[in-house]
Amino acid sequence: MAINQHSLPGNTLSEQPPKATESTAHQQHHVDLQSNKIGIIAGGGQFPLLFAKAAKEQGREVYVVAHQGETDVALAEYAHSISWVKLGQLGKIIKFFKNNQVDETAFLGTITKTRIFKEVWPDLKGLSLWNKIDIKHDDSILRAIADSLEEEGISVVESTMYLKNLLFPAGILTKKKPTSEQIEDIRFGWSIAKEIGSLDIGQCVVVRSKSVMAIEAIEGTDATILRGGKLARKKAVVVKIRKPGQDFRFDLPAIGPTTIKNMHEVKASVLAVEAGQALLFDRNEVITQANKAGIVIVGVDQDMSDFPS
Repeated sequence: MAINQHSLPGNTLSEQPPKATESTAHQQHHVDLQSNKIGIIAGGGQFPLLFAKAAKEQGREVYVVAHQGETDVALAEYAHSISWVKLGQLGKIIKFFKNNQVDETAFLGTITKTRIFKEVWPDLKGLSLWNKIDIKHDDSILRAIADSLEEEGISVVESTMYLKNLLFPAGILTKKKPTSEQIEDIRFGWSIAKEIGSLDIGQCVVVRSKSVMAIEAIEGTDATILRGGKLARKKAVVVKIRKPGQDFRFDLPAIGPTTIKNMHEVKASVLAVEAGQALLFDRNEVITQANKAGIVIVGVDQDMSDFPS
């Protein structure tokens, strides 16, 4: 990976589609009419709001399933229609989309993972699905829900469908650059993160001097940073990656101002994120906070073969 301070992902040119005939133009018009509606299955955070706003700007009617205790009520402003559900009410979600002739949806936002042990109120459809899932990991649960929706004729689209600009860029984003020692810790943390990711345990590790301080589990990235940073005392390196084989339709890693706030609290030194495979919210604020705190932020390419040592 080249970590040039000014390197950003380049533009990708796609082939021009063939010129439409009168027949194909009519078919395309028909498809556009059929796909005017789009659903959102929303958790917490700003991602559902950003997606809904972008979808409306593209002329889509937005139909929102919002989770009680998680989703921002402001999302209703962008919704053509909204239905509030409790965790586990899969049947209610399907009924809402079918009643509104919505045939595609996106998973967006966060769900507090620990709630699955104490605040789930499944309906019959949700309970039936839950009992079929052998391993209650993130990907297993989300894939099972997506499969159930698609069996009902509701396709699940990529969460970045309208928001490719939020993908984490490659290169050094901050004024400060990583030292050779920190680069070695990034390499070490990267290998550990990929291993735990392949087991669907988590997406983040905190290391110092090639020692693991913390591994993300169900508590989430913020708690992992605080726990690992306190153990490291200072100079912690935080590595966050996309799990191998992770579905782009849901649960992408995400970085925002809270990430930097927590790193600053425990005097962590470096944040390394897999470029193009994670979301970066409030980019300007994140970089400004990091620069003030003396924290290095770097977007690392998937292939680390050219990462300097």
